Amino acid sequence: MIGRFIAGAALLSLSGCGIDERPSHVATRTPQAAPAYVVAIPVPKPKPLPVNRAPRAMTASITQLVREFPGIAGVAVRAVDEGWTVEAGGRRPLPQQSVSKLWVAMTVLDQRDSGRLRLDDAVSLTPADLTLFHQPSAVLVKNGVWNTTVSDLLFRALTQSDNTANDRLLTLVGGPQAVRSFIERKQLGDIRFGPGERLLQAGTAGLTWDQSMSVGNTFAVMRARLDPGVRAAALQRYIDNPPDGAAPLAIADALSRLARGELLSETSTRLLISTMESSRTGRARLKAGISPGWTLAHKTGTGQELGRRNAGFNDVGLLTSPDGRRYAVAVMIGDTERPMRERQQLIQAVAATVTGYRGPTIAAVEDEAPES
Repeated sequence: MIGRFIAGAALLSLSGCGIDERPSHVATRTPQAAPAYVVAIPVPKPKPLPVNRAPRAMTASITQLVREFPGIAGVAVRAVDEGWTVEAGGRRPLPQQSVSKLWVAMTVLDQRDSGRLRLDDAVSLTPADLTLFHQPSAVLVKNGVWNTTVSDLLFRALTQSDNTANDRLLTLVGGPQAVRSFIERKQLGDIRFGPGERLLQAGTAGLTWDQSMSVGNTFAVMRARLDPGVRAAALQRYIDNPPDGAAPLAIADALSRLARGELLSETSTRLLISTMESSRTGRARLKAGISPGWTLAHKTGTGQELGRRNAGFNDVGLLTSPDGRRYAVAVMIGDTERPMRERQQLIQAVAATVTGYRGPTIAAVEDEAPES
């Protein structure tokens, strides 16, 4: 609740208090004084990283966790300020699913930094903007239209993994190509961005998207009517070559660079990280494995299942110790038939390894329907 208040306050301070958030050279109205409660938190300036070796025990533990997990998994841990990296299976592109919402959010904030949009810009949504799976904002499209703001959609996409909020932001910034251009311009490495939720999920299921699938459980009904062989072939194609695939190592490096202030402005960096700290998803993933006193800013991703098979079960984020040490972590499971509880336990074990957690493991299975 506190984290959500802080993130919400940060969004409010940037978008709803009469402050012109564009850089001075593109400002269009006279800036007003910031309210007294707005506090600027500095982002550490990029500096040469010291040459340090990764802890041997951590390397051995993570290597063993990935090697023994029944399925395709990858893990990467990057020490933000010390420069060392631990990875096991971290160079193979794996399905991101809703982890890809991070790149949409960064593209939005990058355009905010350049003055192309404002967080308090008005945005309208209609039934044509609805997607599928997890989209709590769908109920807000009353009488055929819902009027909101960029900041509200950003908060919903990151903290609730709202697919409709995310896809509306994607349209706003210029579509998938705009996000791909951001990834390329910032040299984020082996990170792909797919065609958007609707086309990606329809293709993964073996369907061709039709907007009628966004209403109620229409998509699930149409998917269930498919020949099992068609669905299995489509899922295999997705696993073999995910259009939203990303290497855990590339994601960990991107998060490390974000934390170091190398990707966005100081204000946008703090806004994004504080919003990620308010995420409500994945309570039995990284969050369940960290030591007391550590903080987590993260984004989960959950893919479709066919029988016992799951394609895409992830959690990536920034872990910060009580003394300020920071670690970018990406845990991705690309293909497995193991139950959700065991997938959660792998992610928890990585978090426990990084933070030195020695308490009881939370292994409860939460209700985790596909986010994207």
